[in-house]
Amino acid sequence: MAHTTMFNQEVITEAETAGVQVPAGNAVILPEGSRIYITQMLGNSITAATDIGLVRISRHEAARAGIIAPEQAEVAQEDLSNLTLEEKVWKVLGGVYDPEIPVDIVNLGLIYEVEVIPQKEAGAYVHVRMTLTAPGCSMGPHLMAEAEAGISALEGVGEVNIEFVWDPPWNQDMMTEEARMQLGLI
Repeated sequence: MAHTTMFNQEVITEAETAGVQVPAGNAVILPEGSRIYITQMLGNSITAATDIGLVRISRHEAARAGIIAPEQAEVAQEDLSNLTLEEKVWKVLGGVYDPEIPVDIVNLGLIYEVEVIPQKEAGAYVHVRMTLTAPGCSMGPHLMAEAEAGISALEGVGEVNIEFVWDPPWNQDMMTEEARMQLGLI
């Protein structure tokens, strides 16, 4: 059974483990007994170096496979009760991390707009306009799905639409100062 997992420590999977190959975006199954090294554990997923390259694994899947301890499967939730629904959506988006670098999609500058439209019935309609660092990024659908699942789980949300846009094209100047500092760009 896994103890608290340390970064770059070898971990052996205790069961077949589903993940997504980075950056290709292909679904993969790591066999039981695979040797992996966790390189990043942020938000609701981990990134691990494996024999087939980098793989993104959900925290719940990692706990099920004995990669991390069960108590590491849940991300600590901050109290959002005093926030507006739009502020809650931004918080959720700030918990979705790029699988290769330790920066979330908000600080990377990938979120262009969040629109929350109250509906008379069935909760609010949430529309997010976002981009990717490159139009051909194969991880885009996975980032979108993680963001959509997190937003859909918020109380008061009825429907979520995440739209990829390419204008204006993303560039490093769109990152927050915090992200640029974290990546050593300033």
